[in-house]
Amino acid sequence: MSKDRVDLRKYIRDVPDWPKKGVLFRDITPLLGNAEAFRAAVDAMAADFAGEGIQYVVGVEARGFILGAAIAAKLNAGFVPVRKKGKLPFSTASVAYDLEYGTNTVEIHKDAVPAGAKVLMVDDLLATGGTIKASCELIEQLGGKIAGVVFLIELAELGGIKKLAGYKVKSIIRY
Repeated sequence: MSKDRVDLRKYIRDVPDWPKKGVLFRDITPLLGNAEAFRAAVDAMAADFAGEGIQYVVGVEARGFILGAAIAAKLNAGFVPVRKKGKLPFSTASVAYDLEYGTNTVEIHKDAVPAGAKVLMVDDLLATGGTIKASCELIEQLGGKIAGVVFLIELAELGGIKKLAGYKVKSIIRY
């Protein structure tokens, strides 16, 4: 099943004013709940990276875990989570990044990705790009080589792709 045969947009629910007034949230849970749409999304996200020797797929908390794990299985790669600060039980590396008001921090286990490993970064949504950029920095701190960054959805008007200059970036659905 391919993205071309399944209209993935019809499985994305718009939720106005969530998590705060003025925000239009793109909810992927209907897509995840439909086997055909979920499979088509995973296939489309993995397609450009099949045969590239991806060793690890890194999924960013939280919906990136769902998509990333499925893509890792499809690519016969390991899966590694990037989490918010304080959620991982072992020795971690971390990167802080700026938010509109304040900062946040993402972490990864220090032994999660060996130096030189080929890594595909996965998240459900590209908005301003801060979280995924920090996650890429984590992989590079560990010596991993980022083969690409893939999103199910890109909110193009927010310009997050600018923070990913120099990486191979793919988005399946653009708003």
